[in-house]
Amino acid sequence: MEGREPLVVSVARLAGVTREQFLRDIYPQRKPVVLKGMELGTCTTKWTVDYLSKAEGSKEVKIHVSMVPQMDFLSKNFVYRTLPFDAFVQRAAEVKHKEYFLSEDEKYYLRSVGEDVRKVMDNFLIQVTGRKRVVLYSPRDAPYLYLSGTKSEVLDVDNPDLEKYPLFVKAKRYQCFLEAGDVLFIPALWFHNVISEDFGVALNVFWKHLPAESYDKSDTYGNKDPTAASRAMQILDRALKTLEELPEEYRDFYARRMVLRIQEKAYRNDYG
Repeated sequence: MEGREPLVVSVARLAGVTREQFLRDIYPQRKPVVLKGMELGTCTTKWTVDYLSKAEGSKEVKIHVSMVPQMDFLSKNFVYRTLPFDAFVQRAAEVKHKEYFLSEDEKYYLRSVGEDVRKVMDNFLIQVTGRKRVVLYSPRDAPYLYLSGTKSEVLDVDNPDLEKYPLFVKAKRYQCFLEAGDVLFIPALWFHNVISEDFGVALNVFWKHLPAESYDKSDTYGNKDPTAASRAMQILDRALKTLEELPEEYRDFYARRMVLRIQEKAYRNDYG
């Protein structure tokens, strides 16, 4: 739609970056970047379908099965099914399925063979085999992403419903394609949408960006917000509940004052 196209930015691709260069020059910028030519060992050629099938064997895994490539974790447009790992790998590599749960074109997604799933930490997405397209959005553009909790309601970022999500075009879209051997740095809080171009295997490596005391000690898997953020959200919820005691006109006025105060005291303007 003319005049309503989002701004698209290609994620920087850098080759030959050393650990020291990353920590000194790239990491402090808090922006995604693709690192090329990293030494990943033999996994990029060794991890074939046959090799993976034998590596994990018949261990049962719970997978997502969907009729479409874009799995929506809000509306849950998928079903959970269980398969032996070797059977899952064989099916996932097929274009058309002889055996299936929903249809011969169904798509499979295995989040992890382990249980250590993290959400609010810095992350290296390592593309071992296959090819992915990754679209990312800065945390600064959260007001345009129509969030429900930590997830965006806009499932199809390529063809968003602009009648339903008119502000989405204001979000700056960062995009890259990952080939086997590429490593994508995703800073904590950045939203990302991943589409696999073909069958592939990726690894995630997470680490804490903030001091250890900033995190909930009972949060084994890094799924919770930092403790200070959780407390702030609780205080905000109580403040909003208190505003409900006022008539609508007053509630609107004081809520707008609260928003302006948050913008003045807490917003930053040097990233995104």
